[in-house]
Amino acid sequence: MKPIYSKAQIDYMKAKTVFENRASVMEQKIELTRKTTEVTQEVMEGLVLETGFHDAYNELKTAENNLIAWSHVTMKHEKTYRENKQSIEQMYESLNSSPEKRAQIIQLSMKIR
Repeated sequence: MKPIYSKAQIDYMKAKTVFENRASVMEQKIELTRKTTEVTQEVMEGLVLETGFHDAYNELKTAENNLIAWSHVTMKHEKTYRENKQSIEQMYESLNSSPEKRAQIIQLSMKIR
């Protein structure tokens, strides 16, 4: 049986896929460019815009933020939330303190059904 995902989870999965595809295309472009010219900051900025990497990154961040907000609201209805309210709230408050904590919350958010 297929898992049922929320709109926030689906949007995140789509944005992540697009971002990974754009990253792959950008890596290929960098390798091709490196063969003919030096990859300077200016060249890299051009490749980022040309490949759509920047837009994909922004869309991924927006999808992540929406997923985190959705999970926070959804989690408040769970029994485990009421039992562990303070520690869960601290986890969400420290969300932006490190990329690892943000990734952990995103992983947990994807497990909510």
